Amino acid sequence: AVLRKLISVSTDIADAAFTPEGRSCHDILDLAETKVFEIADVNARNRRGYETIRTLVGQAVDRIDALYHQDSAITGVSTGYSKLDDMTAGLQPSDLIIVAGRPSMGKTSFAMNIAEQAAIRNKVPVGFFSLEMSGEQLALRMLSSLGRIDQTRVRTGQLQEQDWPRLTSAVSILSEAPIFIDDTPAITPTELRAKCRRLSREHGLGLIVIDYLQLMRSAGFAENRTGEISEISRSLKALAKELKVPVIALSQLNRSLEQRPDKRPKMSDLRESGAIEQDADLITFIYRDEVYNENSVEKGIAEIIIGKQRNGPTGTVKLAFLGQYTKFENYTAAEYGEPH
Repeated sequence: AVLRKLISVSTDIADAAFTPEGRSCHDILDLAETKVFEIADVNARNRRGYETIRTLVGQAVDRIDALYHQDSAITGVSTGYSKLDDMTAGLQPSDLIIVAGRPSMGKTSFAMNIAEQAAIRNKVPVGFFSLEMSGEQLALRMLSSLGRIDQTRVRTGQLQEQDWPRLTSAVSILSEAPIFIDDTPAITPTELRAKCRRLSREHGLGLIVIDYLQLMRSAGFAENRTGEISEISRSLKALAKELKVPVIALSQLNRSLEQRPDKRPKMSDLRESGAIEQDADLITFIYRDEVYNENSVEKGIAEIIIGKQRNGPTGTVKLAFLGQYTKFENYTAAEYGEPH
């Protein structure tokens, strides 16, 4: 059966190569990889069997021993935010992490900052799939964040004299970082999986970021958006398990929360939330009071609300938000002034 499918797929790939119909060679290569990987997926599922509890217990004890002898309490990929790492022990391999918020809360900046931290400080290869912004726009944001240069000046090129050394330093640092950006719009789970497998094979992926989940598309769900989101959510969790890396997926929230007096997000605000809530290992919400209240006493402060953590506590971590640099930083009351 596998050989028959390979023959059929080979014919489809050959047809696409002979009659590209405007597609580039890279597009056809992606198509070929996707179709072959689909067969491999089905075959791997059929071959995957059980393991004895003795084997699994042995693996668990080995992991406990390794963690016991390491210096840090962080067992996954560090976020770069000390209090968040204290609550999560880092972003764990095989976990699906949801970062949700209303527009303008800073979802992209937050995920981008975590990616920068992982790639630059810890040399973790990061695959960043930007479905909303172009790769160039994302790079400009990263330069603003790393160089602490006003993003408007970076975007317009109206740099001041003191900005140039910062820009040069940021370019030097970012150029060496193992960050791989793909800005393919409306990517499907199958396409995403093929691209991530290739990245993992060539560079050894340690973290995947998708910005954002609702912009992905899955075939066969034209009239059923909830079913489509469920399929996408399941596929992201499966991808995390297969590659044994944390997958961060950004997510929009329902507009209805803005009708409430307290606009802090909660689990029921996740758009098409059922499957996301079920599949995710860690769900965080970003809330900045100043977005809704211009007289807020918490200007420049963001709340990272952990609404679900499969293997840890829930709660809230405060971070400083420097909007002009698209940057989140560790928050200390003494430095920023604890509101009364």
